[in-house]
Amino acid sequence: MRPDILDTGYRPTTKLLFTLIRLFSRQPVPDAAKLVFYRPDFYGDAAKTFTHEAMRGPSAWSVADRELMAAYVSKLNDSAFCIAAHTATAGQASADDGRVRAVLSDLDSAPVEEGLRATLRMLGTLTREGTVTAADMRKVLSTGVTPQQIEDALAVCAAFNTTNRLADAFAFELLTPAAFEAGAKFLLKRGYR
Repeated sequence: MRPDILDTGYRPTTKLLFTLIRLFSRQPVPDAAKLVFYRPDFYGDAAKTFTHEAMRGPSAWSVADRELMAAYVSKLNDSAFCIAAHTATAGQASADDGRVRAVLSDLDSAPVEEGLRATLRMLGTLTREGTVTAADMRKVLSTGVTPQQIEDALAVCAAFNTTNRLADAFAFELLTPAAFEAGAKFLLKRGYR
């Protein structure tokens, strides 16, 4: 159930920011942005910091890979808003929409490196089952993925398992394809701050 507060519960400075976003982007403000600005002291500031670090901080994974991880986790959680948002962002980041669609359609046959495929499988296990084993980790490590890359991928997984649940709990409105593309352009330029 979508609470009305997502449309009305903001300080005057935030309302002005949302007006500027709508004016310059010619798109509605996504509910993901509304949520982080609603209670910045309780959720928003910490979520923005954590998600930005997971998605744009230093990592051997490219931005395109991490956005693909976000789209994949969102797909497993069947979070329509997040699937659309991160599919668009991963597609723009990699300049390869077909690769993104292939991963979301059938990971086993998708044209990705084996280390990324193994990492996505591990994130899938964690997302579906809530746990992974040492054997799961050894499979990923055997492909040449480093422990730090696993840690970075787990941060992406944590960020989007949380965001997916919030998006669905608050019934985030789906945007038009053009709005998701505009949002992807913004995320690639500014990140999650």
